[in-house]
Amino acid sequence: MFKWQLEKPLIIFDVEATGVNPRTDRIIELSALKLHPDQSRETHTVRINPGIPIPPETTNIHGITDADVADAKPFRDQAPRLFQLFDGCDLGGYNCIRFDVPLLIEEFLRASINFSLEGRRIIDAQRIYHKREPRDLTAALAFYCNTQLLNAHGAEADALATLQVFEGQFQRYTDLPRDIGVLHKYCDLRDPSWADRDGKLRWVGGEITVNFGKKKGESLVRLATSDPGFLRWILKGDFASDTKQLVTMAMNEKAPKSPVGAGLRDQLQNLPLDL
Repeated sequence: MFKWQLEKPLIIFDVEATGVNPRTDRIIELSALKLHPDQSRETHTVRINPGIPIPPETTNIHGITDADVADAKPFRDQAPRLFQLFDGCDLGGYNCIRFDVPLLIEEFLRASINFSLEGRRIIDAQRIYHKREPRDLTAALAFYCNTQLLNAHGAEADALATLQVFEGQFQRYTDLPRDIGVLHKYCDLRDPSWADRDGKLRWVGGEITVNFGKKKGESLVRLATSDPGFLRWILKGDFASDTKQLVTMAMNEKAPKSPVGAGLRDQLQNLPLDL
């Protein structure tokens, strides 16, 4: 077994959440593997009632339903014990710098606890993976085609190299879809419930809803009546053109039909999200 060189405990942890936004979503399960300098370890796993519904599309990914956490305590009630567990520890995880750590900080803040990162070291297996296994075009050409990229960052050379990489991928992965339409879905990492390309709006139950801030989960059409000032703020703000177009349609009482439909479950099951 690998022996960690630790000066203080290291907690390798992962969370499951109601979604993928660390600022607004909620933790529903947290598992922490605590490694001690003497090489001993302990595991702590808790379920947490998020206080908000778990979207069906999220349940399709991690399998946790509202019923599964109905009897669990909210984060606020469990925060003191969790704070004590993490106290004085360094942190580790996979994609934790971008997601798990920020989400944990937000949850503690909502519980009126300052979970400071001062004095903590954070290690992220995803960052190590990406640094050690480069994913730029030069690395892809060498991996798939055993070829060196000459004149890198020249547009024509890069385009030709990309074509070679595609062909090398088709040769290596015989089950890779050849149909461009199917391949498009395979490459699309966006949540299929998003109504706009930035995910500021999303489809829920056939309606477009807000997917950020205090209005998250509220129907765009209903907001056009109950809080048109919020929608006008979006129209004047730094939002993408397609977001503003959908807001304008809602204010004009024109609600588009959801393109997601019954195929959402199958799409989500194959969605490579880091939750």
